[in-house]
Amino acid sequence: MTSRSTLAARLRGLDASRLARVLGMRKDAAVPPEPRSMEELSERLLRPGSVALALPHLPLPCLQVAEALAALGTPMSRSALARTLGATTATAARELDGVLETLADHALVWPDSDGRLHMAAPLRQAWETPLGLDAPLEELLEGVTSEELRGMLAALGIKPPGTRQQRTAAVLEHHGDPQRVASVIAKAPSGARQLLERRAKSAPRETEFIMFGAPEAASRPDERWALDRGFLVRNRHGYGPARMPVEVALALRGPDWHAPFAPVPPAPEPVSVPAVEVNREAAAAATAFAAHAASVLSACSAAPPARLKSGGIGARELARIGKAAQADDAVVRITLEIAYSAGMLAADGNRVAPTAAYDTWAAQEPAARFTELLHTWWNLQFTPSQARDEDNKALPAAAGAPPCGGCLQARRGLLAAAATLAEGQGVKAATDLGPLVAWHRPLAHTSFHDETPFAAAVREAELMGVIARGALSLLGAALLAGDTEELTAACRLLLPEATDTARLGGDLTAVVTGTPSARLAEFLDATADRETSGTASVWRFSADSMRRALDTGHAPDEISVELTAIADGALPQPLSYLIADAARRHGHVRVAPAACVIHGDEPALLAELAAHRGLSALGLRQLAPTVLVSDSPPDKTLAALRDQGYAPVAEAPDGTVRIEKVPPRRAAAVPAPRKAATKAGTGRSTYRAAEASAAADSYAVVARLLTAPPTAPEPDPFGTGVPFGTDTEEIVAGYAKQLTYTDVRQLGHAIDTGMAITVEYVAASGSRTVRTLSRLQLDPPYLEAWCHLRDAERVFTLSRVHGVMPA
Repeated sequence: MTSRSTLAARLRGLDASRLARVLGMRKDAAVPPEPRSMEELSERLLRPGSVALALPHLPLPCLQVAEALAALGTPMSRSALARTLGATTATAARELDGVLETLADHALVWPDSDGRLHMAAPLRQAWETPLGLDAPLEELLEGVTSEELRGMLAALGIKPPGTRQQRTAAVLEHHGDPQRVASVIAKAPSGARQLLERRAKSAPRETEFIMFGAPEAASRPDERWALDRGFLVRNRHGYGPARMPVEVALALRGPDWHAPFAPVPPAPEPVSVPAVEVNREAAAAATAFAAHAASVLSACSAAPPARLKSGGIGARELARIGKAAQADDAVVRITLEIAYSAGMLAADGNRVAPTAAYDTWAAQEPAARFTELLHTWWNLQFTPSQARDEDNKALPAAAGAPPCGGCLQARRGLLAAAATLAEGQGVKAATDLGPLVAWHRPLAHTSFHDETPFAAAVREAELMGVIARGALSLLGAALLAGDTEELTAACRLLLPEATDTARLGGDLTAVVTGTPSARLAEFLDATADRETSGTASVWRFSADSMRRALDTGHAPDEISVELTAIADGALPQPLSYLIADAARRHGHVRVAPAACVIHGDEPALLAELAAHRGLSALGLRQLAPTVLVSDSPPDKTLAALRDQGYAPVAEAPDGTVRIEKVPPRRAAAVPAPRKAATKAGTGRSTYRAAEASAAADSYAVVARLLTAPPTAPEPDPFGTGVPFGTDTEEIVAGYAKQLTYTDVRQLGHAIDTGMAITVEYVAASGSRTVRTLSRLQLDPPYLEAWCHLRDAERVFTLSRVHGVMPA
């Protein structure tokens, strides 16, 4: 491996923009000065985290070349790499040079002074079995004894040398010749040959945990034949499956086998789409989404949605918001996730309510609103429109989804793929860009329920106006360039300004063309029912909507004046009649709050009670000469009246006088303990546990009180007096509030030792599952692990782990 100084020297030839790409920084990020910065960059680049940042941004051929180098090992000559990839033609060689240059820009692969290719050490760890190949023979032979090496050479017909080092060299020399290896295997027994050919196609997954048992017993005859000749090598302790060296696998794959290499992206069938049409359709989509988003958040402001116990907004509330805003589920979800991530919505007890940031956002022009929405959507590290999980269970919105870098790369890759189309060209359907996205971002994730690759990302981009007619719009180009000023200018160009006027019709409707201003939308929502929203929004006035407006304090004259101000013509006569009729009927019947009623036959006495200063705390109000209402409950009212020298009586619900005699309190009878049958010859009697439980509990309480320490040791999270054993336990206990202390210690031990564990997990949808997890990595408040139920990597929220048990 090339030294850090060599790598630093390599980096000194890069300009600031390329250094920024190496570190995954923004284009305008500051780069530390030389020469110290080069060493610092080298240190950072040789860490696994930096490699993880770079890989998701690379196209498919870069990952294919890196995987080939990881499989075959470095240093490697460029010609050997070209033969492995089958890139021997002049065109393929130029494409390979371009890929190597890209990898060098990211300081992942670089040539030395002799032209041999080197690779950053952490890059090798990105693949468990690159190209389906296991480790080289030299690495696998490290645990093989000298006697076992002698047996391998003897089985191969080679006279074993004297020392272990010489025997290792002899085996390496033999297996390094593909023709010799293939010739020996061709003469092998049929079962052994088929076993080796099958294993050469892909390396088996290693056994992760062995809970019980001893090393594997004697192998089958076919496997034993391969083990005796070093074509398979077993772990030095005998655990796990036998492993096939890289040299043997390549020999069996034959000289015609080549590692996959696709330097040319797939070409979807293009169609001619003028840029004017693309931007016109993008403007319509962006305007509609901005109007729908304003309606969704306005509905949340009017009636904050209920929050599930597990967090987020459930399906019932999503349907209510969608109906109120006249928006489909995808738009509602995207809006809520954007607003939650941007801080315009936040959890408020058992509700999700708008914040002060929402008021600031709502007061802006549509272009400024949409710019903020679009910028937040572009950086979301999950798919906001995803409605169901891998188990087809409904997902709540605004629940704080765990970050998914592959979801972010799907969005970025989609725009990168669309940007490769020639100017004036698009595709028949935007979903045709899926294969191109997979080429530009091979590590991007598709949604669980995508019928075509990246269908969810395409649908979101079309709703936001980023892609139209299968081509990149001005909005998409600005996002891809990362230019905030260009994005703001594009939004101002495509989105119209807010309108403050509406067309009022004789059919009691109000039609607003374009995006209504916040003031106009708020007034119409208060006085009418929204029927449609989008590029044109429609409200309908009714007796019920007018009553609601009057209930909220709007005066009839105020409503008429306001409607006249926003109308682009005269106020329709039916609407004037509706306002007058609603005002005439409003408030004729009143409903007053009261905890109890006081009534009697003497109006003077009741008037005295209403004016009595000593009874002011009761909140007495006189509704009639002989009727008072009190804000306090009956018992409190009776006591207050009696304290002031009056003699009231309580009344039952049926109007009769309530008798207040309280019967004397008596304890429940407890039967005396009965003797059970005495065992013959013992002279001792036993009592049933149920009969003696009261006494036993009393003694247990007394014993606990006497033996309890004066102060509990710190920390003591569960009141048991037992402190945390490790920092991991303390972190787990801080997030997994549902777990007992025993479960916390068991989960913390599994994380620290790498053991497998079984947990009871409550998903965001509310469903409970029992999952066995391994490869545990703590990333508070999340737990990353390999889920044996799904046979894939999964991210679990610690607060949703409700039980722990051994695997």
